[in-house]
This record gives sequence, structure tokens and C-alpha cells, in this order.
Amino acid sequence: MAIALPVNPASAQKTSKKRKKVAVVQNHRRKPSRSRSPKAASPITPVAHYTSPRSASALASDLGIFLERTRSGQWGVMITSVSRGDTLFSRNPGLELRPASTMKLFTTGLAFDRFGPEYQFSTDVLRDGPVSSDGTLQGNIILRGDGDPSLSGRFLDGGPNAPMAMLAQRVVAAGIKRVTGDVIGDATAFDNTLVPDGWLTRYLGAGYAARVSGLSLNENIVWVAVSPGSGSHAEVALEPMTTALTVINKARTVGGRGANLRMSKKSDGTITVTGTIGREAGTRRYSYVVDDPAMFATGALRAALQAAGVTVKGSTRLAPTPAKAVKVASLPSPTLARMVSAMNRESINHYAELLFRDGARGPQHTMQGTVANGNHAMHQFFARVGADTSTIHNADGSGLSVDDRVTARSMVQLLDYAHNASWGPEFHASLPVAGESGTQRTRMKGSPAQGNLHAKTGTTNDVIALAGYVTATDGEVLAFSFLYNGSDRWNAKSTIDVMGETLASFGRD
Repeated sequence: MAIALPVNPASAQKTSKKRKKVAVVQNHRRKPSRSRSPKAASPITPVAHYTSPRSASALASDLGIFLERTRSGQWGVMITSVSRGDTLFSRNPGLELRPASTMKLFTTGLAFDRFGPEYQFSTDVLRDGPVSSDGTLQGNIILRGDGDPSLSGRFLDGGPNAPMAMLAQRVVAAGIKRVTGDVIGDATAFDNTLVPDGWLTRYLGAGYAARVSGLSLNENIVWVAVSPGSGSHAEVALEPMTTALTVINKARTVGGRGANLRMSKKSDGTITVTGTIGREAGTRRYSYVVDDPAMFATGALRAALQAAGVTVKGSTRLAPTPAKAVKVASLPSPTLARMVSAMNRESINHYAELLFRDGARGPQHTMQGTVANGNHAMHQFFARVGADTSTIHNADGSGLSVDDRVTARSMVQLLDYAHNASWGPEFHASLPVAGESGTQRTRMKGSPAQGNLHAKTGTTNDVIALAGYVTATDGEVLAFSFLYNGSDRWNAKSTIDVMGETLASFGRD
């Protein structure tokens, strides 16, 4: 079944100088029909408005009232003043809870601490044989992955085909016209675990749960682009193009603007397209999660080489890079700061998974990128932060796993450390801004939090979370972590928003 992905993946309250109290808005429900027995009404949850507390005790009182709005579930909350160093409020700060995507803050801290904001990954093409004067490579050409999550068209002109097209052009510029051997993909930067523990089966067809590999391309998503043809057959192309997937095109071009297309994918990766598309319909795109990212990327390099006029005699396969291999071409990633900004603002799981494992490898590539090694690196990092590492468990780097556990205290300790770190400005800049950007663009609009509160969101079926910074009215910077695990997610989300708005309105007289 095709999973369609968005091309670009991402209540006003009146202010008052006096403290506001929690207000209740009555919901008017339609009266039950006389022919039916009325059902017991569900409790009405008050609609809360932010307050403007003028002391720490008043703030704690208001936040405590807000937290009673949820009917079930568990809260872990902690708020500290980064400026003054005191704790303003806490509720179960040591309770281990699932963080959802606020786990990406841990991944961000680890990556910045290991690499620095200006670090760039490098996807390389190498050869293991000599090149003759006529441009013939007597040997194999190797595509070596470096765990770069950005190997896609997100940061490059030219769309999904851009990365491999650029590498192929650089291979040609190096004088290679023919390859007698194979095109080899090296994904040994990470282990072979493509799906982290704790990812539910229902996630696995969706783009937010793409597979994890040290050699990844286009965030491990392939687009099937169907366009009307000049004759009776439709035109079908893969974006990015790759020789690793087979497409069977049975789609027809008909009159009109509509399209009635069907996609199916077999376990061997074969994609069959059937149905019709109108001559005036334009191109329709459908997406699939790639089952074997490394072969997908390697096949994409082969297709790009062929498009650039390089002939390859051998097969396409995966293997480690030989020690004697010589680098032919490289494609550097954007800076880590740019990648982290995209990751946190749009909550891109693919970036977090690769950066978590990259954090295990480090800039010298001393260890393989595995979850176990990532946990070891994370615990070393948090020992420097000063947190209790026994309360932190990374089953993945994105927070999608149901096995992840953190505490509100450890989150705030990270935020405090990051604020004072050399990479603190890049950490701050990566966070979505309330009412303005990223996953917070529609939240807390029209309130004092808009344009002020910078924080990472977290949402799954039973988690609502928000963690970051906000500046109080007296100028002090507050770090906060709101973690909710339970089924009353709507009330939890509105509670978190009103608490964020209240922090933005808080000031000490």
C-alpha cells in the first residue's frame, strides 16, 4: 500500500496586568431525545486561561491547579530559572516517562557535544583498482556511507536525484568512464539493525518510521512519479532513480484531468503501477518506505553513473570498503547546526536516528553506530551534564520507541547545560518557536508565549510533551520540561500550552 507523505514535512487569550484565575466555559450539549434514555454526561473540563503570577509561590500554585485538568495519566514536570539557578516548580521530576520527540533534545545535545555545530559528514566514492589512460577503472567503485542523514534534495538543488548526480559528475571529472567491476555500497558505519526496538508494527509503513542505515538516501523514501504519456501508456519514474528497485508499469493515459492509480509493492521491492491518468492531470507522486536503504542508495549511484555516461560491467552489491581503496569523490553534508535545526523544527525522526548512532561513532569513527554504543555515549555525555544516567534509556534517537525513558529532571538538566555550553546558541536556534515556526507554528498564538517560548514538542498516541526555554517578564530565562503519559491527550496538550503561556507572563516583583 502506498503511503503518501507531505512534500514538506512540520488560542489567543487576552492579557491583563492582574493575575487571572482559571475560567470555565460551559459546553452546551444537545438534549437527549425523549424516546431514548439519557446517558450520563462526561465531566466538563474547564478551559484554562494563562495567569500572570508575580512570585514563585504564586506560579507554583497556578501550575498545580492547571495539572489537575487531566482526568488520568501521569505527569513529570520541572521548571528552573537558568538565570538564577533555583527550581520554581516540580511534579514527579524523577518519574521515568516516555518522552516522544522531546528525546531529540538528548540526541541534539550528544551530537553537538561530540562534533560541534560546524561539523560536516562526508559520503565518499572510492575505487579499489587503477584507472587507465582511456578512463577504464580496472576494479570496483565503492559508495561509502558516513551516517549522513541529509543525503537528499532537502539541502541541494535538483530534487531527490541531486546527491547521486553530483557524485557521478565528480566521478566523471576524476577521469572514470568505464568500470570493469561492481558498484559496491558500504553501510558498515552502523550495524544491520534497520528497525529500533520498540517501534510498533503499525508505524513501519509510514515515512516517519523509515529504516535506519549508515548509508541512507532521500530519508529512505522513494517517490513513484506517474505522469501522462504522449501515447496510451503513462510514464512512471522513481525519485530518486535507482537500479535497486523494479517498476512494472501497467498504467494508461486517458483523456481528462483526473487520475485513478493503484500501487502495489512486493516483498522483493518490485512496484507495480496500474490504473489511469488523464492527459491534463499533471504528475502524481506516491511514496514508499525503502526496505533496504543501502542497496537503494547504491543502485541510485549506479543509475546516476549510467546517466552521466559511465558504463558499469559488474553487479550491484554491499560490502565493506577495502583498505587499499582510493577516494575519488566526496559529497559533504550541510553543517550539523543546519541539520539539527531541520530535525528539531520539523521533528524528523530519520535525522535523529542517524545522529544518535553518529554520536556513538564520534568524529574519529572509533566505534560502530549501534543503539548500545549510542546509549554508552549518551551516558558519558550525561555524566558531564551532572544527571543521573540510570534514569535515561535510549531505545532509539527520535523518541518513537515505546521503550524510551527519561525524567523531567534529566531533561531540565540537559537544557541548563546546553544553555551554558559553547554550542548553546545553535541549540536554542534549532527549537521551534511558539506561534511562529516548526511544529509549534499554530500553538500559543496571540499569547505572551508567541515568539518567546522556544521548545521541542513530543506527540504519540499516549504521550504529550514539551521542553525548552521561555523568557519571563523580568528577563530571566526559564528551562522547563512537561512530560505527560496517558490517554487524556487533548487536555494534556491544552494544559501544557496554558502553562507555557503562564511562564511567559511570570515575573518576580
